[in-house]
Amino acid sequence: MRTFIAIDLDPEIKKAISDFLRRLKKLGSSNIGWIKVQGMHLTLKFLGEIDDAQASQVKELIEDATRSSKTFLLKLKGTGFFPPNPKCPRVLWIGTVSEAALLELQERLESRLEGLGFSRENRPFHPHLTLGRVKNPSGLGDIIAEFEKAKEAELGEMTVKRITLFKSTLKPTGAEYTVLGESPLS
Repeated sequence: MRTFIAIDLDPEIKKAISDFLRRLKKLGSSNIGWIKVQGMHLTLKFLGEIDDAQASQVKELIEDATRSSKTFLLKLKGTGFFPPNPKCPRVLWIGTVSEAALLELQERLESRLEGLGFSRENRPFHPHLTLGRVKNPSGLGDIIAEFEKAKEAELGEMTVKRITLFKSTLKPTGAEYTVLGESPLS
């Protein structure tokens, strides 16, 4: 099964993002595969394909890692794209304020997962929420302009109270996520 570890977002945050997405879609969206807001999350670590035994190990590891983590505030702020060239973006995203607690938790998970045989990411952790994947960069001028306007906008905040292990099932209509386990923060 294809899996990842993430922070699931509160309904209020999903509503704010949904409102922002609606504005973007009105500007023309046929060249972008937009995410489904109900499944929106902040990925801490993509694990890829694992079996049931590995899923059990990962759940235990997450429980252990969250025991020493306190709840913290997650603030969504700013927009951007990867790569950072407005002429050929591939991914459109909302950023976060880099809270030390978020970065420490992700590093703790990364380090412990490495002990289970999961490779470390080569790139530094850049916490973000993916809004859409660009299929073709032509005709995105209005959307890129809207992203530029919102690059410092505050888009909501929530208290992170738990970490979730998700299963991701890829379908023609987009990915569907199933919760495999949740671990509360202390």
